[in-house]
Amino acid sequence: MSTDIIKILLVDDEPDILEIVGYNLSSGGYRVFTATNGVEAIEVAKKEQPDLIILDVMMPKMDGVEACEQIRKIPELSNTIITFLTARSEDYSQVAGFDAGADDYITKPVKPKVLLSKVKGLLRRSTIDKEESTAINLGNLTINRDEYKVVNNGEELILPRKEFELLSLLASKPGRVFTRDEILNSVWGNEVVVGGRTIDVHIRKLREKVGDNSFKTVKGVGYKFVVS
Repeated sequence: MSTDIIKILLVDDEPDILEIVGYNLSSGGYRVFTATNGVEAIEVAKKEQPDLIILDVMMPKMDGVEACEQIRKIPELSNTIITFLTARSEDYSQVAGFDAGADDYITKPVKPKVLLSKVKGLLRRSTIDKEESTAINLGNLTINRDEYKVVNNGEELILPRKEFELLSLLASKPGRVFTRDEILNSVWGNEVVVGGRTIDVHIRKLREKVGDNSFKTVKGVGYKFVVS
């Protein structure tokens, strides 16, 4: 994936952030679009279909969390990476973001080099994911990595990217316990710093969609996928 064709949507209601971050992203070779609120972000995302959306949380008209939820319902944007960029570092804000379907979380202020590194890391892992073409069939559950599609009991599920990756990881070896460190490294990568509750939030959402009995918590260790 070469940066000259990668489109990034930057959404923030602060003009300085749009100017500074947008400039650094453009200097890094990315094509940058901007929006100042959640409503505008959805409109631009539908039109431009960006590879990555960098989304502020606190904005007028529609906040970032609600905008993320709405974007995740748009089929043609199902593979778009969404990361929050916000000064709010409280746990509840991060949980709300991941609950809405975000892939990552970046706290501002962030140095330009660090931001570009994180963007490259997210896009690189996305490329690797797309190149992995194995399909997983477990009873009534089918995971198609080529199409980022999950079918459970005949019903197609639309999962945010990180939920899909977490499900694929656990389901790749049913019965095996994956440690929390293994999960973080495989799904989020070593260079991405996420809160301790991130995995728990994603497992909770998967239980709601795939089935509570499909996931078992091994206290103090991690999680495993169980075929019922």
